[in-house]
Amino acid sequence: MFPKPCHLIGLTIMASTLAMSRAFQFGTRLAAVSSTSRASPLMVRSIQFSKARTLSRRFMSTAASLTEEQRVELEDKIKQKGDEIRTLKDNGISKEDLAPHVAELLEMKAQLDPSSSAPKKQQQKKTQNQEQNQKQQQNHKPNNDDAESDYITPRSEDYSRWYNDIIRVCDLADSSPVRGCMVIKPWGMSLWDSIKNDLDARIKEHGAENAYFPLLIPKSFLEKEAEHVDGFAKECAVVTHHRLTADPSGEQGLIADPAAELEDPLIIRPTSETMIWHMFKKWIVSHRDLPLKVNQWANVMRWEMRTRPFLRTSEFLWQEGHTAHATAEGALEDSKGMLNQYADMCEKLLAIPVVKGAKSPSERFAGAEETFTIEALMQNGWALQSGTSHFLGQSFGKAFDVTFQDTDGKQQDVWGTSWGVSTRLLGALIMTHSDDAGLVLPPRVAPVQVVVVPIPPKKNDEEGKVALNNALDNLVADLKSKGLKVKVDDRDYVRNGAKYFEWERKGVPLRIELGPRDVQGGVCVFKYRVGSEGKETVNLEEVGTKAAEGLDSLQDYLLNAAKERLVSNINMMGTYEQMRDALEADEASEYNGPGLYLVPWKCNAENEEKIKEECKATIRCYPTDVNEAGMWEGKKCFYSGEDATHMALFGRAF
Repeated sequence: MFPKPCHLIGLTIMASTLAMSRAFQFGTRLAAVSSTSRASPLMVRSIQFSKARTLSRRFMSTAASLTEEQRVELEDKIKQKGDEIRTLKDNGISKEDLAPHVAELLEMKAQLDPSSSAPKKQQQKKTQNQEQNQKQQQNHKPNNDDAESDYITPRSEDYSRWYNDIIRVCDLADSSPVRGCMVIKPWGMSLWDSIKNDLDARIKEHGAENAYFPLLIPKSFLEKEAEHVDGFAKECAVVTHHRLTADPSGEQGLIADPAAELEDPLIIRPTSETMIWHMFKKWIVSHRDLPLKVNQWANVMRWEMRTRPFLRTSEFLWQEGHTAHATAEGALEDSKGMLNQYADMCEKLLAIPVVKGAKSPSERFAGAEETFTIEALMQNGWALQSGTSHFLGQSFGKAFDVTFQDTDGKQQDVWGTSWGVSTRLLGALIMTHSDDAGLVLPPRVAPVQVVVVPIPPKKNDEEGKVALNNALDNLVADLKSKGLKVKVDDRDYVRNGAKYFEWERKGVPLRIELGPRDVQGGVCVFKYRVGSEGKETVNLEEVGTKAAEGLDSLQDYLLNAAKERLVSNINMMGTYEQMRDALEADEASEYNGPGLYLVPWKCNAENEEKIKEECKATIRCYPTDVNEAGMWEGKKCFYSGEDATHMALFGRAF
């Protein structure tokens, strides 16, 4: 059902059908003129143009003189003739026998709309002008500051701008008056809610309970863990005063009250390890209190100079889990187990395949003995760190003097972990699946899985309205009975075409159209956002089942496409020179870049820094599967030539 993305086929078929209709119309007229005379081709064209011009003038005059009652009557006749032609086609009528009916329909349409009877050359010229205008509109690149623009830059033109356009046009987020911070709009927040609901259930299954800790952390807390404070010192926002006052000189308006300076400045949390381990000291006494697992859904602040919506902002939303254990084995098992939950959530909910692995010592979380990560591949060939889990060892336990009495009555230091994902996952979702037409959402994460667009009958058709409403109610009930999230777009002030355009841009996986003629035939029309060719006519009695099956197929289609991209963009065993030449000029704005490089590597922080300086590549991780299989054994480091210690995945990253 979903062989490959080909959402343009439907448009191509429509354009071809229209062209054939016009060609047949004028071909019929030419044949009629030729059959009455043995005129030269030039004469035939002259007669044809003259007749068409006369006919056009007559119809223009007729249209101008039509009363509203005559216009309504003519519209009804056109509808009846259109229905008659469709019935004749269904019964297999020949083209020759159908031609008079088509000619009659075209004549009535011309009476209603004189422009439809314009000569062929005029029509072609008009079409060419329209196409030219469309191209000019596409070529016009609006200023990024133009919040009213609905233009989406093609990925191949500028991938970074395309990403920003998707966020703006699809109503995911907006800029805020606070530098580096964003406003997450309802459509974007509903996506985060979908992730949160799925992940919260996984976290509870993992054995953690939700709690909440203060936003403000005493500076002295951060100073207790030296490596931790070094890692975050440059990103901290500091509160130094507890009130404002009017400037006595009147020059600056409000100022921080000099008399209200804090003795111990407060840090807006960049992460909550220090606060939580302070509380763990109060809560943990005996081995019976372990393991202790808590999770917090919160916002954090890490001051950023260069921001990108969802990927890197000063303030962002996340969950942070923190656990304490009696043994190193218990803590290590916990950190790896949660990473597996993250990877499974990305694949099953977001249709994003990831590479699981360990960070190099240079890339570890500040204060951790091991950092495990999931890395996703974006469409431009760059990696995105999508979730991390840290084995903290006993560093925070010792820094905050958290001990427990073991079964032998001895005091022991506890072992700890922390793990988290953030709204960065929304950036991963956008860049993994979306296209030049807008957002593409896997059905399981979509806030609206099915949008139903009813096409109302004529104003005076009360019977048709009742029939449509009944069919609509039954259709929606059937969809909801399958557990699908449904929205009915019955706005009467928005045209159907505009509705289709809006929901396609927002990434709704399935659109269902239902009109009076569909109700009479006991059917409706399905149109999937991607992966399926054209529209599909579905029996009303099978809507729920067909929609559920189709959305499952679409979820699989998106996951398989992303898996194929990931596999095909991991370059195996390349030389350093090959990687350097490919990556040193690779920028975030480039689409379909060289991808990632899986290479033998000897762990060396100095060489790692040199590579970062030379071609901006970093070690994304030591992939778990290939390293556990010993793939690095017997190989030489691709950079130093020394015996390899790992297989490393290098690449550019957001």
